[in-house]
Amino acid sequence: ERRDIETAKIDTEVFEVGIFLGQISVEDFGVNTVVGGRFAYHVTEGFFVELAAGQADTGLTSFERLSGAAQLLTDDERQYSYYNVSLGYNIFPGESFIGRKRSLNTATYVIGGVGKTTFAGDDRFTVNLGLGMRMMPLDWFAIHADIRDHIFDIDLLGQEKTAHNIEAHVGVTFFF
Repeated sequence: ERRDIETAKIDTEVFEVGIFLGQISVEDFGVNTVVGGRFAYHVTEGFFVELAAGQADTGLTSFERLSGAAQLLTDDERQYSYYNVSLGYNIFPGESFIGRKRSLNTATYVIGGVGKTTFAGDDRFTVNLGLGMRMMPLDWFAIHADIRDHIFDIDLLGQEKTAHNIEAHVGVTFFF
């Protein structure tokens, strides 16, 4: 005998907008609070395009703390802000179960893209790579947890190097 199958009551909205809060480790400038927003368009069930922007105020470098009076940047130049356009892919779409009768739609995704970071008085071409998880307690509401690396070249002390700025954040988004 066939059993009755209930189809998921997920809306077909493909746009997602939200905010996030977290920590970013700006290389040589410590760990700082980052806030931002995101807008995503889900092209297919697997792929999505995301626009994201964030901002953090950085602290002193260890050199500045140890030297006492040396200041490498002005207060305005310490502001770290970025925006990027990324392509994401849901590598593990599925469900997470809470108890016997409750499940949440989830997706673990990889994401990568390009953008611009403004820091230390200059605009820098930036590549970002990351991993995230989306949990949907409601069909129009999602909770995100992401880890991303913002990679760019910087020559703050006269020697050019590639900086890796690791960001971890959580956020909420709304589908429409």
